[in-house]
Amino acid sequence: MNEQRDTSADSPKGDYVLLAIETSCDETSVAVVRNGREILSNVISSQIETHKQFGGVVPEIASRKHVESITIILEEALREANTSLEDIDAVAVTQGPGLIGALLVGVVAAKSVALALDVPLIGTHHIAGHIYANHLIGDIVYPAIALVVSGGHTEIVLLESEGKFRIIGRTRDDAVGEAYDKVARALQFPYPGGPYVDKLAQEATEEVVLPRSWLEPDSYDFSFSGLKSAVLSEINRSRMKGESPDFSALARGFQQSVIDVVTGKAIKAAKEFGARQMLLCGGVAANRGLRERLSSLCEEMGLPLLIPPNKLCTDNAAMIAAAADLKWRRGQFSSLDLKAEPILSLEDWSV
Repeated sequence: MNEQRDTSADSPKGDYVLLAIETSCDETSVAVVRNGREILSNVISSQIETHKQFGGVVPEIASRKHVESITIILEEALREANTSLEDIDAVAVTQGPGLIGALLVGVVAAKSVALALDVPLIGTHHIAGHIYANHLIGDIVYPAIALVVSGGHTEIVLLESEGKFRIIGRTRDDAVGEAYDKVARALQFPYPGGPYVDKLAQEATEEVVLPRSWLEPDSYDFSFSGLKSAVLSEINRSRMKGESPDFSALARGFQQSVIDVVTGKAIKAAKEFGARQMLLCGGVAANRGLRERLSSLCEEMGLPLLIPPNKLCTDNAAMIAAAADLKWRRGQFSSLDLKAEPILSLEDWSV
């Protein structure tokens, strides 16, 4: 983990300011956050328009765009926060998981700033960031269940206490965001297709009922490849009959299947593990249908629910600062030989 401990920082006194950098995929983001919760700035530069023409993220292009943007975004974040580099107490950066080339840009930038300022470096887990984005809007009560839904991840995580992560369920194939994008492509929507599918599903008056992949009765894992195939089969079946596929009914059927399974398993986990709170995390947490269903289910069982605003659901550096704060308060810093790790264990990153 390239981690070293500075016990003098175990209980920091007074205010402290973290500079955070996120470049794990196709957003270049830099944030300035005070005391792990007060966002002074959170600047995000998206590459969606660049990758849209390819129908998905091209890793080599993403890396080059990060190189072009990182210095500009860093300067903008400091300016927006009305903060100078001399005010920074530590530098946090997404160490992984993510695209290796993209991660490297952020890691090199973070090391350079930390070295120049002679301040601690904190390598941070991307999914821990998504989970602790919730801490930017409210207090997290433990034990909690985090439902992580994003373009690259679908997981149910048990937080037994602050900074202690235990993955109890994960996808066995496509992440839910990937499934949305693939189905959106079949429905002839541009990349990223998730918001289009969500909107069409909300507007639909009919529904093509599609299978629910519950897997084994005691499993919290997910599988969405079969659901994606079911959508394609329905489209092909309609065309073979000389009919036009009902895209809105398919979008609704697909979304209902996804929401039934992910919320059903999350609620079941909350009951089994005695969760005192539910957290919704990740880019797909912006999905209106998912937010409404999970809110309704949590209300029915009297379980408090935290969902960040949309800007904090997608990849951003403020969430990286929120997670890095766990390490800062314990004096758990990274050495300057920190490596970008495209496959980084969330459980091993626990404080």
